[in-house]
Amino acid sequence: MLTLKISEIAQKLQEGKLSALELCKMSLKRADIIKSLNAFVKLLENNAVTDAKNVDLHLSKNTYGGMMQGITVAVKDNFCMDGVETTCSSKMLSDFVPSYNATIVQRLQDAGAVIIGKTNMDEFAMGSGTVDSIHGPTKNVWGSEIPYVLKKGNVTLKHLCSREADNIIAGGSSGGSAVAVASGVCFGALGSDTGGSTRNPASYCGVVGLKPTYGSVSRYGLIPLVNSMDVPGIIARSVEDTACIFNTVSGFDEKDSTTVEKDILPIVLRDDFNISGIRVGIPKEYHCYGLAEVVLNAWSHVADVLEEAGATVVQISMPHTSYSIACYSVLNQCEVSSNMARYDGLEFGYRALQQNSTEQLYADSRSNAFNDVVRGRILAGNYFLLQKNYEKYFVQALKVRRLIAEDFVKAWSSVDILLTPTTLTEPPLMKQFLQLDNRTQSATQDYCTQPANMAGCPAVSFPVCLSHNNLPISLQLIAPNFCEQTLLSVCQWLEKTVQFPCLHIED
Repeated sequence: MLTLKISEIAQKLQEGKLSALELCKMSLKRADIIKSLNAFVKLLENNAVTDAKNVDLHLSKNTYGGMMQGITVAVKDNFCMDGVETTCSSKMLSDFVPSYNATIVQRLQDAGAVIIGKTNMDEFAMGSGTVDSIHGPTKNVWGSEIPYVLKKGNVTLKHLCSREADNIIAGGSSGGSAVAVASGVCFGALGSDTGGSTRNPASYCGVVGLKPTYGSVSRYGLIPLVNSMDVPGIIARSVEDTACIFNTVSGFDEKDSTTVEKDILPIVLRDDFNISGIRVGIPKEYHCYGLAEVVLNAWSHVADVLEEAGATVVQISMPHTSYSIACYSVLNQCEVSSNMARYDGLEFGYRALQQNSTEQLYADSRSNAFNDVVRGRILAGNYFLLQKNYEKYFVQALKVRRLIAEDFVKAWSSVDILLTPTTLTEPPLMKQFLQLDNRTQSATQDYCTQPANMAGCPAVSFPVCLSHNNLPISLQLIAPNFCEQTLLSVCQWLEKTVQFPCLHIED
């Protein structure tokens, strides 16, 4: 039941063949089975059961509220939920309980979705592995000790469980959300995406990860990392489910000045979508140092599939791509240093036991409650923003960001969509990942994903094939701003064409 699509579950709920309470209990049972993966920081059993019962009450009165009614979802732990601890996986917010819902959470609840828990993440969303969390690292379901099978349709391809003494990373920073979806605990999950933090774990976990256009989904209630790049992301097991959730949460929000005051039309995915009229760009700069052969082969294969089906596939140049990661690193740390200034030990969050002076209280609270990654980005950001460095680093980075955005604008004059890798390799073992520091890993893992954030463009990661180690390999599509319709239509066509195997947990 947990492997069906949202539309199929909605039909069963409406016809009385399944109750929302039964579905909720299935999800909670599955969450218990994968407990060792540490995908959730908090399960909301009581809240979820109550919400499911309310959905069943509405359905018993023939009050149908749409496809999300009764659908189980999970929420990354940097989205505020009224009365629920929201920690950002940091000691600083270990006892923070918001008194309001993030707009995107409220819209899910208004649509009748059942939120079953908050998911693990890198502290304050700074990372690409979900290994830097006060709740401990999240492990990928692929290659884990959890028994699972791979299926295409009703055909079982492989029966797999732990192959390695070490564990495979889930990706980050929304790793908990990706694992929750990949393991079938829920039908969708919210992530956040600043430089790839939704697409990266979606890629490593073999699911679909959407970064919408900046301004199309409200950031109100999303605890900020980089205000000019943060976008709420969506993780689901299919493109159709991704579109369903996007239709539910997108649109203008008067509480968020960065949302656009325009109608965000619902995405309608059609089975008869004609790929032959699509112009696909292959940016040569994304064939970068460190790109694994298995990813390159998958990229080439999908480009060939598109061309054979009648799409126009051309190589293009986006010359400022190689500067993007350095530009992103400067802007990221400058905005981080500004946003983290609110955590001073006075108004909310962790407070050190310091009585000597206010300055010492600030210093002790922040040094005790932030990890090395967060403190390092704060220090770097403050250095870049010093009066003597402001023009040299911050202003220069803004100029480079403009050039990167213009690369995308020029690309759209000749192509409708871009096809690129998502990550450079298959998901690495945790012991391999931890050999490099957080900053180096983020720079490497985000190479192909963060340029879209610099330009605000929508992008989606989707699984394509398995590596020789039976681990997922994914690619990325990028489209012009507010062209999610084209983006997800092409993605669904590819999803049906490549037929990536579905992972099933054995209950």
